[in-house]
Amino acid sequence: MTAEAQDVTALLLSRIRDVPDYPKPGVLFKDITPLLADPEAFTALTDALAGLCSAHGATKIVGLEARGFILAAPVAVRAGLGFVPVRKAGKLPGATLRQAYELEYGTAEIEVHAEDLDAGDRVMVIDDVLATGGTAEASIELIRRAGAEVAGVAVLMELGFLPGRARLEPALNGAPLTALITV
Repeated sequence: MTAEAQDVTALLLSRIRDVPDYPKPGVLFKDITPLLADPEAFTALTDALAGLCSAHGATKIVGLEARGFILAAPVAVRAGLGFVPVRKAGKLPGATLRQAYELEYGTAEIEVHAEDLDAGDRVMVIDDVLATGGTAEASIELIRRAGAEVAGVAVLMELGFLPGRARLEPALNGAPLTALITV
């Protein structure tokens, strides 16, 4: 890791607040709102993610609902790429592609507008946190079903004590997974 990357990592970490016992006792929640409120840190995060999009030849960016929208939209602007939201089922009008996935207790579904991704697109998936990997895995499936290619997955923070990376490895099919911070 370069000195510049270490500086960015240190800046980002310094702006992430630990909130004990949220949303329930025993959970240590990683709150990124102080990072978003700090223009220097938010800019550094945006630049780092935009650099990954460029390095991996992305032509579009998918942001995962909801905090992924906050990160992915300015990255798309900075990188000069289109932004495509992946939403919870039933939130997008018109023709959509839908993908179900397993949660710890039950299932969920996400959607993307069918016309927003095309064959030939190289799509970078951006989200705030990689935990169990279910939503990211489902988004990869949606991207491929739309005929596009996955350029990679980039997250601000990976919860290394959860199995997200291991779950995503087969779905990535060689595409990179980058976490700016691993806790």
